[in-house]
Amino acid sequence: MSEGSSQLEIPFTLVVRAPDEPGILHKLTGVIFEHQANITYIDISERRGGECTIYFELEELSSPEVLVEDLRALPIVREVERAPSFAKVYGKRIIVIGGGAQVGQVVVGAVAEADRHNIRGERISVDTIPLVGEENLAAAVRAVARLPRAVALVLAGALMGGDVAEAVYEIRERGIIVLSLNMAGSVPEAADLVVTDPVQCGVMAVMAVSSSARFDINRQRGRRY
Repeated sequence: MSEGSSQLEIPFTLVVRAPDEPGILHKLTGVIFEHQANITYIDISERRGGECTIYFELEELSSPEVLVEDLRALPIVREVERAPSFAKVYGKRIIVIGGGAQVGQVVVGAVAEADRHNIRGERISVDTIPLVGEENLAAAVRAVARLPRAVALVLAGALMGGDVAEAVYEIRERGIIVLSLNMAGSVPEAADLVVTDPVQCGVMAVMAVSSSARFDINRQRGRRY
């Protein structure tokens, strides 16, 4: 099985609606702490009309229904409901960064391959942002390691190097698989795998993170196709 290919654990998830004011998170997380639940992800997804919507992903929770009732008992809480987790809905994320037509072609390959796996029950999503400039690209690469559920990055362009390559080494140390098109610059030397054809590169990125594909990135590192 390839690196990053194990199924993401599905957490217990809650959406809480409360006033948009200081101290709200402190009060909510205090109740969660009393239940000895571990918060694995939190997001303030909506702010309007003086209210906010807060999304929690929790684990190690022994009494989910009791936690829900305790949260509802707080005077600040307007509503608490269960919601499908981002892992269940969107699953593992592949990020495509670069510029020009290559980005679009990588996405074509990735989406087509992800569709094959998702109709069989997997969840793999593809996100992309066209960018140019070493500073912008390096910042975007480093940010991938902070994105929830991001497991792989594809760099698509004609020339990338310098600080972008340094950023690639950094996020590989943090467990992100990096594929690169065969381009000028030092990024191909820094990547796990280099693929010349952009459509094939997108396909192989999905195969590298899929739980069902017979593709081991550990056996492909350093190769060029």
